[in-house]
Amino acid sequence: MSELENASTESGSLAELARKHGLRPAIARPMLSLYIRRLWERRHFILTYATSRNVSKYSGSALGQLWQILTPLLNAAIYYVMFGLILGGSKNVHNYPAFLLTGMFVFTYTQRTVTAGAKSISGNLSLIRALHFPRASLPLAYTIQELQQLVISMGVLLLIVMLTGELPTWFWLMMPIVLLLQTSFNIGAGLVLARMGASLRDLSQLLPFIMRTWLYASGVFFAIHDKVVNSAGLPEWVATVMYLNPAASYIEWMRDILIGSHDPPRTVWVSCVFWAVFALIFGFWYFWRAEDRYGRG
Repeated sequence: MSELENASTESGSLAELARKHGLRPAIARPMLSLYIRRLWERRHFILTYATSRNVSKYSGSALGQLWQILTPLLNAAIYYVMFGLILGGSKNVHNYPAFLLTGMFVFTYTQRTVTAGAKSISGNLSLIRALHFPRASLPLAYTIQELQQLVISMGVLLLIVMLTGELPTWFWLMMPIVLLLQTSFNIGAGLVLARMGASLRDLSQLLPFIMRTWLYASGVFFAIHDKVVNSAGLPEWVATVMYLNPAASYIEWMRDILIGSHDPPRTVWVSCVFWAVFALIFGFWYFWRAEDRYGRG
């Protein structure tokens, strides 16, 4: 016991001596304003890291970067056959191919960003332990990586939407606004999942089930009001709740822009803004609170 007491006393003396001379732990959490400024100073690293990951991701495959487009297209083709033709999801939905593809591309952006964010800390422990930098740089880089892929996918989506008979309108100029709001939400959600994934080892096993449930609850394959209220006979508030989930809100607003006959509830616009602001602010605060604990253990 005497040795433990001596060690404790010595540790307390050293801590007191460090505080007396203004010394702080090397990985101490900085103030939030300083933390954001340091992130901005490392913006070139974040962008370069994201771009290099995009380049290397498909470097070992024969089709290379084409998989950025082929993956959502192949998924959409499978879902079109299963949900559109076999299960009748295309009934009462005008221009179902454009309806489905818009939902798939928009949801895939959020799904991949959140999933990658959950692994951004736990999958880069060697980098975190070797270098000192704001840890939020990693979830941000993963979001930028998915945004770069989305830009290509959206170009393909616009072409397909026009081939299905939709004509470009001035309303299409609102697309960057929706994507900016969605990106803000994705950043916040990615930061939250990054902190959770750093400490919860089973999160990676749960995420596929969570994402699959989210996919089905976001109206990617069907018109929410038609299936929930008209077909299933559920109360109106159930459809309202589904519309207000963030993934469904961004999907519905994008469909409203690209498909002339699509008319979602006006509440989805408010929902898009709310989720973007709330997720970004809360996500940064929540992630920053554990800044000095990432990479330990």
